[in-house]
Amino acid sequence: MEPWRHLRMTARIEDYGLIGDGETAALVSRDGSIDWLCWPRFDSSACFAALLGDTGNGRWRVTPKSENPRMERRYMPNTLILETSFVTKEGEVTLIDFFPLRGRASQIVRLVVGKRGAVRMHSELVIRFDYGASIPWVRRTDDGALLAISGPDKVVLYTPVQLRGEGMTTVAEFTVSAGQTIPFVLMHTQSHLPTPDPVDALDALRQTQQFWEGWAAAHRNKGVADAYASAVTRSLITLKALIYAPTGGIVAAPTTSLPERIGGPRNWDYRICWLRDATLTLLAFMNAGYYDEARDWRDWLLRAAAGSPSQMQIMYGLAGEKRLAEWEVPWLAGYEGSKPVRVGNAASEQLQIDVFGEVMDALHQARVGTLRNPGEGWDFQRALTDHVEEIWSSADEGIWEVRGGRQQFTHSKVMAWVALDRAIKSAETFGLEGPVDRWRKLRDKIHRDVCEKAFNRSLGAFVQAYGSENLDASTLLIPAVGFLTATDPRVKGTIEAIERKLMPDGLVLRYETGETRDGLPPGEGAFLACSFWLADAYILAGRRDDARKLYERLLSLRNDLGLLSEEYDPRAKRLLGNFPQAFSHIAMINTAHNINTHARPCQQRSGLALHAAAEK
Repeated sequence: MEPWRHLRMTARIEDYGLIGDGETAALVSRDGSIDWLCWPRFDSSACFAALLGDTGNGRWRVTPKSENPRMERRYMPNTLILETSFVTKEGEVTLIDFFPLRGRASQIVRLVVGKRGAVRMHSELVIRFDYGASIPWVRRTDDGALLAISGPDKVVLYTPVQLRGEGMTTVAEFTVSAGQTIPFVLMHTQSHLPTPDPVDALDALRQTQQFWEGWAAAHRNKGVADAYASAVTRSLITLKALIYAPTGGIVAAPTTSLPERIGGPRNWDYRICWLRDATLTLLAFMNAGYYDEARDWRDWLLRAAAGSPSQMQIMYGLAGEKRLAEWEVPWLAGYEGSKPVRVGNAASEQLQIDVFGEVMDALHQARVGTLRNPGEGWDFQRALTDHVEEIWSSADEGIWEVRGGRQQFTHSKVMAWVALDRAIKSAETFGLEGPVDRWRKLRDKIHRDVCEKAFNRSLGAFVQAYGSENLDASTLLIPAVGFLTATDPRVKGTIEAIERKLMPDGLVLRYETGETRDGLPPGEGAFLACSFWLADAYILAGRRDDARKLYERLLSLRNDLGLLSEEYDPRAKRLLGNFPQAFSHIAMINTAHNINTHARPCQQRSGLALHAAAEK
């Protein structure tokens, strides 16, 4: 083993913080190591991939030389600027990490600020392009910068600190005294282009802080309890950081292959934009007052899905790319040995009927929220509705993207009903033309079909698929989308059955992986969005105290920076899955609004009145 490929125990998922510039993002560990960064886009190959391998796969650590320093961290209030304080016997320093607003090139700034005493510091930079596989050619430039090139990529490091090469690694040792600030600026650009000038680190800090504080100040907190306001603001900032600014697309997460079970194969690439998040994303942004972001997301959705409805996918690339071929990265060991590491997502080729209802619902909510002219895009929506008429009765892979064969999934049928329902509502509310009588007949037919075939009388609950005896958390959305009220005995029975069978540790599982034919070995954490859905169902059913109790438990699962991943392991007490996860933060925002009285997404979406007890 080469001397630079020394092993380091991977940090826990919750030990990471997020920084980004609206086109890519990095994960920074509690000990000052950037272990994940894809440049120049969220979905580019990683140049720091230690998160999914070891330090030899790329990372950048800046930390005191002293052993076991005491560490604390936070975001500068209402920003995405991360501050990590290290206290040693020698004194105290603060490491400030952020991406400046992107100009001609993407840049990371790291400022080492002396607070007390004189602290000896160590920097170790390991650049490995192509997901940790490619060692770049490194040399000095005439102005003293460090230049690393590999194929199309060029990275340049500017710092006044003296650097040296050591075993295919760039290291530095320096001392920071009280009142002193030492900058590091790492820039990425294409290798064939001239290198842009670096930013002025302190000026970039000021501008970046002003941007985020100004953006956060636009948050309309009306309808969110004071106890939840800071959590909602942090979730909104996180969502903003996951927007690919050039197009308005929102990545599900900035990572790939963080496991849903440690050591297992449920490891997926989430640096992709899913359609199923569309409606709740729109409502989250609109209810918080961020209409520009909502409009950009709506426009991305229309562009990505444009074309023949029969070719509409469940997910697209950042700019609407359709080809998301899945492949495995054999040279990466996986997060804590969780293999395979995957790039791309084969689920993009699946049939999931629920996305047609999701798109129709999102575009209807966009009209209601005055994001668009009433008639804009209606021809496209009519074509989608025609396609749903043809395929609604087909088996599909469902919301959870099973790889064990198609089934008649209940949620898919419910969302086919939503597609017809929103077409009818749009036509009636906005005076749009369409065969409304025919749509009503089909809507009623789908409703009867679901109620007859998806409701298991022996369980007293709606089940995962027609004829199944397995429960599924997606049935919690039945009242949220307006299919039935939450006080309907069948919905109440479904909630109670899920409480009995899908909540072994007080959080909601998507389904019982040992009983569902999903093509994978059993075992995963609790899917956090599903627990938020249960809180929403409680609200609609009048169980407001239960909703608050569950919501506050979910808030307690966030890391110290207010971030959530996709799943949680209640027994190991650790976050699982890709991180931070947009779906979890969207759900957190919407449930906070649902608990209060101003703008309730569950009521906006369903169009149904809340149970009277919910208002007490």
